[in-house]
This record gives sequence, structure tokens and C-alpha cells, in this order.
Amino acid sequence: MFLFLSKLLPLFLYPLGLACLLLLLALGLMFWRRPRLAMIPVGLALLLLLISSNGWVSISLLKSLEFQHLPSGELPKADAIVVLGGATRPAFAPRPWVEVNEAGDRVLYGAKLYREGKAPRLILSGGRVDWQGNNDAPESADMVELMKKMGVPDAAMIQEPTSRTTRENAVNVKQIMQAQGISKILLVTSAVHMPRSLRIFQKLGIDAIPAPTDFLVSDRDLEALQASPQSLALSFLPEAEQLSNITRVIKEYVGMVIYWLRGWI
Repeated sequence: MFLFLSKLLPLFLYPLGLACLLLLLALGLMFWRRPRLAMIPVGLALLLLLISSNGWVSISLLKSLEFQHLPSGELPKADAIVVLGGATRPAFAPRPWVEVNEAGDRVLYGAKLYREGKAPRLILSGGRVDWQGNNDAPESADMVELMKKMGVPDAAMIQEPTSRTTRENAVNVKQIMQAQGISKILLVTSAVHMPRSLRIFQKLGIDAIPAPTDFLVSDRDLEALQASPQSLALSFLPEAEQLSNITRVIKEYVGMVIYWLRGWI
């Protein structure tokens, strides 16, 4: 039930869901013949969507998370590389094969670090939330399939196929570390997800070195905002991509609050 509610309830805190609630309120006021009052939630919904689809706001909020754990130099070696799930799409028809989503850089970067000799083992952590109960292959299996094509041997990969949340990722990885005698890891996940993930792992006493990837903001993006008045003006125009990015940021901050209340970070 916690998993279901953790997916459902935050939807109404995200900009699109909250705007829909405001518009439903406006419809209710119109039904009760209160057109002047109805204009208030309509205006709030419009303002909310304009702000949350704004490039300048999006980049600023993303930077507040993504730039927290920038590597100060070359990453050190560790006993294992942990790659968190959430990066693949299963090979359901008409997909010809396992595919990656926006966070697919996690898999690519994890394989890159292994091939650079940063650690002798990879722990691939991720189950699959399947509300239909089909028992489909976990995300860890998808990552194995992809990494094999990138030259990572089977013997170097350890699957953790049951976790459905970041907290479960950390708990299950800790059990593997204890069983395998692993003391230090490189933690690979999306940069926007790294602050919450790292705190969860560290709360469990895991010696984790952040290895963020999948950056949505680069130095070039920051420079572009300051390049000219025209580029700055364009950044204020609404874009669906920026709405999605701000939703990801809010998801992380909401997750931090919930995990803090539960004593997980």
C-alpha cells in the first residue's frame, strides 16, 4: 500500500496534477454559478503551468540538485559499482530489444566505469513495479542484457532484482555487500536523483562514492541563459520538456521529505 500511495499522492503535488485540481475546482464553482470565484483557480492554474514550464526556472531548480555531488577529479577505485534501475524499457512488442529511457545513461556510465577498471564487479539494482502481476523480467536483467553487449562479462555482474524503490535498492545492495565482502562502492544514478540516493545509502552505513550521470543541465545551458537578452526571453516561454524536468525536481524534493519523515535519510 505504501508503494501505491507513494506513486499516487504526489501526482497531485506536481504542476500538471495540481493544475488539473484547480481547473476541477473552477468547474465546480461554475456549476454553482460563481463565475467570478472560478476565475481565481483558473488564473492560479495558468500561472502554475507558466512557471513550471519556464526554462529559466527549470534550469535553476535542476542545478540545485544536479550540482550537489559533482566529482572534484577522477573517480577513485572501489570494490563494486552499483547501478540503480529506472533506466530501461522492457522488450515488449513492437520493441525489437531492451531499450533505454532518458535515464539510460546510468547503464552506459556503469559499463564505462567497469571497463576503465574502477571496480571488478557491478551490482545492478532494480526490480519492476508491475501492477498487472505478470512477473516480467526485472530491470536488473535488462541492464545485464545491455551491458553484455558492451563487453561486460556475466561473471562481473551481480543482479539485485527485487527492489522497487530507492530505499529498497539500498537495503538489498547492503545485503549483497555484506555477503560478498564489499566495503566501498561507486554509486551510479541520475544526477537529479543522486542527493536523495546518496543520503539513503549513507544512512545505512554504506561507504558510497557518488558517480552521477544523466545530467539534464550543462555548463553550456547556463551560459546560454546569459548569452543574450533574446535567449533569456525565449527561456521564459512555456515548454513541455521543462514541465517534465521541474516535475522530476519536485519528485525528488517530495521524496526527500517523505524519506526524512520515515527516518530513511
